[in-house]
Amino acid sequence: MDKIGKYRVIRKLGEGATSVVYLCEDPFNQRQVAIKRVNPEDLQDSERGHLYKKLFIAEASLAGKLVHPHIVTIYDAVTEEDEKYIVMEFVPGSTLEKYCAVAALLPIKTVVEVIFKCTRALEFAHKAGVTHRDIKPANIMMVEGEDHDVKITDFGAAISSNSNDTQVAGIGSPAYMSPQQVKEHPLDHRTDIYSLGVVMYQMLVGQLPFQASNNFSMIYQIVNTEPSPPAAMRPEIPRSVDHIVRRAMAKDLDDRYQEWEQFSLDLAEAFRNEGMEDEQNFADSEKFNTLRALPFFQHFNDVEIWEVCRFSKWEALPPGQVIMREGEEGEYFCILATGQVKVTRRNKLLNILDAGECVGEMAYLSTEKRRGADVSTMSDSKIITVPTVALQGASDATRHQFDRAFLSILVERLNMANVRLSSV
Repeated sequence: MDKIGKYRVIRKLGEGATSVVYLCEDPFNQRQVAIKRVNPEDLQDSERGHLYKKLFIAEASLAGKLVHPHIVTIYDAVTEEDEKYIVMEFVPGSTLEKYCAVAALLPIKTVVEVIFKCTRALEFAHKAGVTHRDIKPANIMMVEGEDHDVKITDFGAAISSNSNDTQVAGIGSPAYMSPQQVKEHPLDHRTDIYSLGVVMYQMLVGQLPFQASNNFSMIYQIVNTEPSPPAAMRPEIPRSVDHIVRRAMAKDLDDRYQEWEQFSLDLAEAFRNEGMEDEQNFADSEKFNTLRALPFFQHFNDVEIWEVCRFSKWEALPPGQVIMREGEEGEYFCILATGQVKVTRRNKLLNILDAGECVGEMAYLSTEKRRGADVSTMSDSKIITVPTVALQGASDATRHQFDRAFLSILVERLNMANVRLSSV
């Protein structure tokens, strides 16, 4: 096959039960894409053809709706009678299946980070009214590189709270199904929470929580038996991490995490409290949660916060460290995550700034790019540096949120100046 529609086929990437995925060239947008093409003969199957069409339409309907850094973007879908395919973001890398074997397990802290990113992506989908229903290692891509970025894919089994369609039962992979899913009960996002708990279990210990020779035995165990705790199989797993997995996989809905936010918060806390942090290499979970907690970023949504995580630079600095000098070119501004900094001009103290405050932003806002003062740390501090070039190249939505935050700061400072003047 040379072409699929307007897309030139480069090579086949893989195939599933009803479709083949190709790496293709998008001639109009000058990018590589992955195209999932449904096998025409499967759509004509007398027994399952209707189901395959329904699942294809469910995934195709999400085109342009789930735009998140940890979800594979669906660009387009073609639903002609004789040709059905979905055009997706191409993700170089491999699925998490690679890291579920005992000989290839990732460090515990990396697993925590990977699952954290998945929880944020699935919460985003949940807020959009989408429950995935088929979370498993094969549907989570690990992007090539050293930052362990992941992207969730294959929403063919997804259900939408905005749809009036009848929920199709029996969809999913039995080993990762929740007790409610195997019983064919009505489902919500908590079934995905359970499935992600199974993925985390497998990535930590190198095997599924339930071992069975057939689906009937697997389903019986999912409903009736408790798996061995992960820490019993890998003693170095911290107690807090073991608890997170078991809570995510709780059989009773009332015992399971009720919201994605609880799941991700516990993961971030475990990372911080179990000594997994690196003093200089900040984990993405720490960056994300730090930004969300700062007043400066209160109006940013998850996607915008992840974008800031990508282009900002993070440093832990001791007291007395100069971060800006009077007269130098202002190529960046800083936001104080923790600690205190002082602003001085010719050794005269002008201001003291605390966590959450911004300094040097005039380098972005003003045509005058020279620094007007020195800025140095007064205590152990964590500094978030934003290069002005990076912000200028950010998405319109993220730049708008920065402008909004800067405007609030300027209004607050003008009010304070008026108060000072009125008291003179």
